[in-house]
Amino acid sequence: MLPTLADFLKLEPVRRGQPRVVAGADRLDARVRWVHVAEVPDVAHLLRGGELVLTTGIALPDEPERLRIYVAELARVGVSGLVVELGRRYASELPGALVAAAEEYGLPVIALARETIFVDVTEALHARIMDAQLTELRASEQMHEIFTQLSVEGASPGEVVRQVASISGRPVVLENFSHQVLAADSAGTDTTDLLSTWETRSRVVRPEGRTAFDDASGWLVTVVGARGEDWGRLIILCGAAPSSRDVVLVERAATTLALGRLLDQHAESLERQAHGTIIAGILAHTYSDPREAAARARALGVPLSGRRLLGVVVRPRRPDPGDRSAALHGPAPLPERLTELAEATAAASREVNLAALVGVLGEGTTEGRVGVLASLPARAEVEEILGEVGSRLRKQFGQGYVMATGSVVESIRDVRRSFLEAEQVADVAARGAGDRPFYRLPDLRLRGLLHLLRDDARLQTFVERELGPLLEYDAERDTDLAHILALYLDSGRNKAVAAQQAHLSRPAFYERLRRIARVLNVDLDDVESCASLHVALLALDSVRREPG
Repeated sequence: MLPTLADFLKLEPVRRGQPRVVAGADRLDARVRWVHVAEVPDVAHLLRGGELVLTTGIALPDEPERLRIYVAELARVGVSGLVVELGRRYASELPGALVAAAEEYGLPVIALARETIFVDVTEALHARIMDAQLTELRASEQMHEIFTQLSVEGASPGEVVRQVASISGRPVVLENFSHQVLAADSAGTDTTDLLSTWETRSRVVRPEGRTAFDDASGWLVTVVGARGEDWGRLIILCGAAPSSRDVVLVERAATTLALGRLLDQHAESLERQAHGTIIAGILAHTYSDPREAAARARALGVPLSGRRLLGVVVRPRRPDPGDRSAALHGPAPLPERLTELAEATAAASREVNLAALVGVLGEGTTEGRVGVLASLPARAEVEEILGEVGSRLRKQFGQGYVMATGSVVESIRDVRRSFLEAEQVADVAARGAGDRPFYRLPDLRLRGLLHLLRDDARLQTFVERELGPLLEYDAERDTDLAHILALYLDSGRNKAVAAQQAHLSRPAFYERLRRIARVLNVDLDDVESCASLHVALLALDSVRREPG
């Protein structure tokens, strides 16, 4: 950073001149861009601002009004200060008119009591200025490399914000135009304090210009967006007036954020990403203090403290791997991407006034699903609210998805348990053909019980004992008899209905049933045998893992 007048006073050549501040003592933090030695009174038109003017005063006018004009012109052009050596023009003190004008116009004036070699002063100060400029250049180059790398790597908004906080050493917040926090880094301070009542505080900070500093709040604010489509603000909580490096930093980061959004047209919205980060953090116990998670959620407009919390999982259905008709006739309607389902779920939640964090969990894996952390007031009708959300999703996606819920919990620490239950329910429901708006563990009945027992070796042994020969037969001959058996039992042993679902003629279907009976050595007209086989098939669905 450029040296200040206070730094100037500490230079050895200056100290030898016995400097004394006679005006503008409260402005010694002014930055000095250059040093200019000038004896003529009409020097202002040669200056650009930020210069420190050195003079012996030998050519300054005698008239108080002309001295006032001299000072006014220097102040108007924006010089950082005026240094006058005593002894040649003024013996022991500067004219009162000059000092009074300097106080009036806020121009710092320094008197040197002893003769001073100006070339020593300029050399010393210019060396400081050149060092500062070189440091700024190196810092600018470093920032360019850092943010270029972040752009190339497709860094998330959270990563960009963390980098800004690391470089500046100050808290940084990225918000949308609704003043909801999309990403934040407290830079070692208390995150809860940083985000407390964020929306209220942010709404009153409206500095003019695309990048500006708000004196009242101490915030450096820049607008984020590109191609005429602005979507948020990046804020560094500076406290004091920012340096030029801070301004470059916040603008470079805003450019990186805008570029990332333009390049990643198919990425989930920043809101969904921010919501998903908080949910994933709660599930992974990332937050050492639940109050931090609550503060981050609150900054996004979702209160978690003092509320009833509910984990909900929404996921697309997957066709039964053994159902060859799915390959022939196509799967049930599915959203093209999980992000579409997440956006639709968030929109449905807003429509029914459900405060909720909604984000994609496990994206890019076989376990991808939409996670919803619902925040409910004490007297909310949970089933009614979830039913309305499910109905809205059903209109958009048909039966191509399932929504499952865990148990209502009373604290953030118990949210993980609610989500685990919801994920188990969703895993079972996604394999079935039910059409409920949402599922709970009691709704799954026998399927739910078998899913909970899926890792039990006794259940796996039962499946192999009941179905092993048939599964081996299918594997060796590339047939689908296990699927035919499932259709037959799911239809209540109605052969006509099952044949229609299998897209087979009745004789062909009957022949396959006879083959199944021979392979398994069972009587398919025996109720108890069929019940045992049906349980084994349901258990097989739970034991089998999703295809990778």
